[in-house]
Amino acid sequence: MKQLLASVKQLLATLWADESGQDLIEYSLLMAFVALASAALFIGAGGNISGIWSTSNSQLGAANGIAVGS
Repeated sequence: MKQLLASVKQLLATLWADESGQDLIEYSLLMAFVALASAALFIGAGGNISGIWSTSNSQLGAANGIAVGS
C-alpha cells in the first residue's frame, strides 16, 4: 500500500511539473477570447447596420416615389 501511495504521489508530481500542454491551452483561451470579442462586436454593430438599411430603404423609397410622380 505504501508503494502504491508513493507511486501515485510521484505520478501527480510529474503531472504537476509537466508543461507540454500549456501552449495548447493558452492558444485555446486566446481563440476563445477572440471569438467572444468578435461576437460582441457583431451584436453591437447589428443595430447600426439595421439603421443604415432602414435609412437607405426610406431614401430609395422616397427617390422612387419622386421619379414615378414626375
